[in-house]
Amino acid sequence: MSIASFRAAVVQAASDPAGSAASAAKAARLIAEAGAAGARLAVFPEAFIGGYPKGARFGAPIGLRLPEGREAYARYYAASVALGGPEIALVREAAEAAGMVVVIGVIERLGSTLYCTALIIDGAAGTMAHHRKLMPTAAERLVWGFGDGSTLPAVETALGTVGAVICWENYMPMLRMAMYGQGVTLYCAPTADDRDGWVSTMRHIALEGRCHVLSACQFLRRRDLPEGQECVLGEDPETVLMRGGSLILGPLGEVLAGPDYSGEAVLYAEIDPAEIARARYDFDPVGHYARPDVFRLTVDRRAKPPVAWIEEAE
Repeated sequence: MSIASFRAAVVQAASDPAGSAASAAKAARLIAEAGAAGARLAVFPEAFIGGYPKGARFGAPIGLRLPEGREAYARYYAASVALGGPEIALVREAAEAAGMVVVIGVIERLGSTLYCTALIIDGAAGTMAHHRKLMPTAAERLVWGFGDGSTLPAVETALGTVGAVICWENYMPMLRMAMYGQGVTLYCAPTADDRDGWVSTMRHIALEGRCHVLSACQFLRRRDLPEGQECVLGEDPETVLMRGGSLILGPLGEVLAGPDYSGEAVLYAEIDPAEIARARYDFDPVGHYARPDVFRLTVDRRAKPPVAWIEEAE
């Protein structure tokens, strides 16, 4: 069945420094705005709810954990959200009211561990899936746990197959192949990477996967961080910590919107799902251009809980 063309949006905005409830409310307003503008898909940045702690050190020199670092982590933990909490419920309600598919980055709390998570919410169908970042980058490992293969979803929607790959996970060739192997046509990349080279990475993925790519990054100033949060980049409230660079690409690498470095914005583009078949005419990474006789990827989708209970058989 063919899918009609539709409008998509990438949201380039900062988390609200007042906290996760305020960020969720901001997300709900932006979803309504994008829906009113005709968008049926909206992608938000990494850690939009819960916050990306740009420039924080969490008091962790090699071999030491300083008391101020523990306090910083306690504050960050308090700003995180549970998947069943009111912040996520508010975003789901907004997606359902707009009849939109929404991909949004959150800092998920599970027990005493935090995960950098991307939610995929199909408001029209009332479904939600989530992906926990497999490989936190560098100092992110101080505060975020590691996901496993049980949260690598590809969600079938009326717009196409939606997947989410977070920030530098996009440099993991096997993770990208796992997405392609699930037939992803709408490849969403919530990120905190605002460097010039990010655009090249996104264009490569569009060409490699022959899919539409939607990347959203925050436009974050020092004043957008919560009160009391350390930042090694200084105290000037107008210092730009993340400059955006959000963009939307077609399946032959063509830029449909962005990159934008000017400030907070919602970028829009028309998505024609028929372009996927046209693009894959001469290259399908998991079809006629694959060589499974030489290369094969095995993905372990089992959850890996640290404690497994085996009950005595009755």
